[in-house]
Amino acid sequence: MTRIFDTEETATRLPYPDLADSIRDVAIARSSGGVQAPPRLALPLPGKPGAVLLVMPASDGDVAITKLVTVHPENAGRGLPTIQGEVVVMEASTGTRLGILDGATVTARRTAALSLLAARELAPRPEGPLLVVGAGAQGRSHLEAFREGLGVSKAFVLSRTLKSAQALAAHAESLGMEATVVTAPEEALAEAGLVVTATTSREPVLPGAVAEGTFVAAVGSFQPEAAELPPGLVSSSTVVVDTVEGAEEEAGDLIRAEQAGAFRWADATALEEVLRGRSHPPGTVVFKSVGHSLWDLAAARTAFSR
Repeated sequence: MTRIFDTEETATRLPYPDLADSIRDVAIARSSGGVQAPPRLALPLPGKPGAVLLVMPASDGDVAITKLVTVHPENAGRGLPTIQGEVVVMEASTGTRLGILDGATVTARRTAALSLLAARELAPRPEGPLLVVGAGAQGRSHLEAFREGLGVSKAFVLSRTLKSAQALAAHAESLGMEATVVTAPEEALAEAGLVVTATTSREPVLPGAVAEGTFVAAVGSFQPEAAELPPGLVSSSTVVVDTVEGAEEEAGDLIRAEQAGAFRWADATALEEVLRGRSHPPGTVVFKSVGHSLWDLAAARTAFSR
């Protein structure tokens, strides 16, 4: 019988530093053909506007996965999760099911681990402090990942609602961090060496300029018409993306900047190129990720190597 891992069990199997290392291995193997993943399949579901089933397979020589995600935008008004999912993990050589991981937990932790990996490689000031904009699941997972993987000891938290910001600040304090709730990014940007934007905002949540040498991980927007970062910030930064093809389709922050004449796709660097030793200019870095099934494969490799 295939074992189903709940939220807590899935999280326990995915420590952030180990997961970041696994993503590094998968990213490097991607260009050499050691791992494979076709474009995701999107199937509109009847009944409600925007409802869709997403199917995302990937494999290496040992493990194969399929991530199944349903998105129902109108569920929020019914008290139901907007996004639900699971990751089915198989032995590649036999098809034997190794287990089913909680999809929301995998997504939150592998996204944060990906940002952690990028910060380890690219951040001029990886010790922080950290500004987290957005106090949802991604804000929480990034706070945990940067604490666990970089040893960040001080955090600023900004959210649309004071209650949410206070809750995330309290969580930061439970991790042994000093945490401060702010009401505007400018209250923290002069000090913060690390910034994470993890919101559902369709308009920029940061100003057009940050302190030189800031690392910004933008993970919230994943639709062409949504952008957390303004064109001015993009144009003044070194831009690194998790995958170029994914960013060209979904990274609204960069699409808007290109449309404004503030960015060219030729200037974007894929993270795997950085990991392979390609140098990058010093200064402010924007790391934009929109997700890829290979990062879910990395999570499966981590979860079932333990």
